[in-house]
Amino acid sequence: MKTKKVNTDELKFGENGLVCVIAQDYESGEVLLQSYMNRECVDKTFASGYVYYYDPASGLPRKKGEASGNTQKVVTAFLDDDKDCLLLKVRQKGFACHTGTYTCFAEQIKGEDNEIGGEMFGKLQRIVEERKKNPEEGSYTSFLFARGIDKIAKKAGEEAVELVIASKNDDNSKVVAEAADFLYHMMVLLAEKGVKLSEVCSELYKRNK
Repeated sequence: MKTKKVNTDELKFGENGLVCVIAQDYESGEVLLQSYMNRECVDKTFASGYVYYYDPASGLPRKKGEASGNTQKVVTAFLDDDKDCLLLKVRQKGFACHTGTYTCFAEQIKGEDNEIGGEMFGKLQRIVEERKKNPEEGSYTSFLFARGIDKIAKKAGEEAVELVIASKNDDNSKVVAEAADFLYHMMVLLAEKGVKLSEVCSELYKRNK
């Protein structure tokens, strides 16, 4: 998808001097929160690289995570076609919601309780990295990290072979199961090497040109 380059001068603020802002996790695509900015918030955000939201209580810009440490670092930013809504793709530190959940949109009112595509991979990456930083007793992921790269690479290779074998059969449910096993072990391997999923996606994007 080709995007048009614009700047914040094109933003259209409402009569109250505010513009709607949506923050989205750069890695997973999860929508984190919706808030508002005034011109000063916008300027501070793009000057510092960290998100500032409008604080209605004080009428002043407030850096996201200023007190909690749960900051949002801007990676990319987009305007909608009406120029009255700003989309920020961010690297979230800690959780985004004041209730302690990773996203403010944690209460589901419709649909199945699952995730597809990038969101699922992003959440898996976050869980795997957390197990590496804070090992849990009885966790298979923590066990793999404790054994190191040789064990992790061996398991990833085994799962790749099992996926190939499953693909030679007519039962696609086995292909799905083996693909899930392989993708999980691939994510563990990436985490062990300190490689983000976004880096892999960037490489794929370059090859798609």
